[in-house]
Amino acid sequence: MPLELIDMAVSAVDFAHINQTYSPYSVRLQNGEDAAWVADLHSLVFGPGRFARTAFRVREMYGIDPALCLIAEFEGQRVGSVWMTPISLSGVAGYLLGPLATESRYRNQGIGRMLVKTVTDLALFGKSGRSQKTKSYKNTEGIPKDSEQNELQKTFVLLVGDAPYYAPLGFEICEKNAIVFPGPVDPERLLITRNYILDGMPLRGKISGCTSHG
Repeated sequence: MPLELIDMAVSAVDFAHINQTYSPYSVRLQNGEDAAWVADLHSLVFGPGRFARTAFRVREMYGIDPALCLIAEFEGQRVGSVWMTPISLSGVAGYLLGPLATESRYRNQGIGRMLVKTVTDLALFGKSGRSQKTKSYKNTEGIPKDSEQNELQKTFVLLVGDAPYYAPLGFEICEKNAIVFPGPVDPERLLITRNYILDGMPLRGKISGCTSHG
């Protein structure tokens, strides 16, 4: 069953303040009216082969976090989208970023980088831009049992993508063969960024869902 988490601190973000940095583009949370548009965008950008990708299987297994699904706009028109899926590695909570998609006529204008930077900062630091109090975690294949799940501190963001594109945004290639996906992944395209809580700590293990305990 999909695992969908909502971080209340993130959902309360003042996007007006964030958007001052990126004018004339803007970022907001995805809502129900965006669903068909995002589905069409994914179909155009990634084609039917997207369903066979390993990252898609991870999202299908654990579900996306609606508090970290963002839409980019230009002059009131939707031009890009990014999703996040909550995961864990050896009991450490984080996110898998993607898919990231931009309409073809708006590519190479920094919209994708804007979405990546915004969603990563929100995932790792929340609306304050500072790390929250850490909690202990365990792997799970189930559903969070209480509202404490909303307070989980996410400490890393993982993605499958091109290093030259994502490296300037703080991502680096993962240790080879350290992270196990439910399918094949090119190790040169498996990238990670983390907040200072995990600074210097290697991340290894099988990707799973996450929940808190204790």
